[in-house]
Amino acid sequence: MPPHGPAPRPPESDARARGIAMIARLVGFDTTSRESNLGLIHFVRDHLAAHDIPSTLVPNADGTKANLFATIGPDAPGGVVLSGHTDVVPVDGQPWDTDPFILTERDGHLYGRGTADMKSFSAIALALLPEMLAADLKRPIHLALSYDEEVGCLGAPAMIRAMAETLPPVRAVIVGEPTEMRVVGAHKGIRAWRTSVTGREAHSSQPHRGINAVMVAGRLVAWLARQADDRADHPRADSLFDPPWSTISCGVIQGGTALNILARSCFFVWETRSMPEDDPGRLDAAFRAECARLEQTMRAQAPETGIETTLLAAAPALRLEPDSEADRLVRSITGDNTTSAVAFAAEAGQFQEAGFSTILCGPGSIDQAHQPNEFITVAQVEAGIAFLRGVIARQAAP
Repeated sequence: MPPHGPAPRPPESDARARGIAMIARLVGFDTTSRESNLGLIHFVRDHLAAHDIPSTLVPNADGTKANLFATIGPDAPGGVVLSGHTDVVPVDGQPWDTDPFILTERDGHLYGRGTADMKSFSAIALALLPEMLAADLKRPIHLALSYDEEVGCLGAPAMIRAMAETLPPVRAVIVGEPTEMRVVGAHKGIRAWRTSVTGREAHSSQPHRGINAVMVAGRLVAWLARQADDRADHPRADSLFDPPWSTISCGVIQGGTALNILARSCFFVWETRSMPEDDPGRLDAAFRAECARLEQTMRAQAPETGIETTLLAAAPALRLEPDSEADRLVRSITGDNTTSAVAFAAEAGQFQEAGFSTILCGPGSIDQAHQPNEFITVAQVEAGIAFLRGVIARQAAP
């Protein structure tokens, strides 16, 4: 006679060991955004297939990267999506004490690139796969792994469209960014641009004979700085965000060839991290108007000059939706009744924009993300296991 009720749950130590082992496997793939993520994606595909779970891959245009989503449990409405990105930021120039792509455990900490941001969430879900299969799920759990989140949330939109077209109605999406298992209901959006200035070379002693692209770029960066200062001078007193305003930053600038030559070319890369209530399109339009004003003056002297601005990335903010399906589900598991927001951008806003009820909640701290000697504590791994077991229990309940 088969036993009645759910299968017995493995000891906590076994689940922790399986979780850590899976984190080690995922960390071992160098999925820096400039590299392919296919090694990791194919490993996950094969791991799921070994448990008779098919996967859907959504590749990029040249087939060098792919998203993956899969369903555990019945083909039924009311599913919960566990979403994580597979790419990580570079380790170049960082003073690591250990190999960043070999998981190192020491004093209750697990060191490695992506441990906090954010391979541990996906690894815990994969480690709990046997428990999901044994739970007799009444509603499905969907896994969703994306590429190129770290360079502008570029990969997820195609996957989200495919999920919206093929999955039964979804109850909630949980994006497992490192929140220390706090419920985070809002994040800022991001837009990034590259602005290129073309000037006319001349001897630096004769500036009236040329257009110095570096100087023009400097004026535009100064214009952005004034916009940034204006926003910082008018914070929103009731905002949950830190800082409580939309930020603007120029992170890269390059141009010129020599001190005594008016620069023919210069470019800079800049971004805004916008709060949900702010429209980044207004900044875009105002900046382009300023470019057009400067360009008119430039071309009056040198017709071949100009300014070109290209949008590199755009991901919407996650708007706070108190008492949404995702909010209620995650709070019922964590017991967290606080309301939180984070300043970093994530794919949650993209899921929300597509009509999914979405929340951020995952193990690890954003304070360790992108740092040398990035780590997650074993205690946070255990908290992540307990949380996802709560998701399994709710999806198995009648």
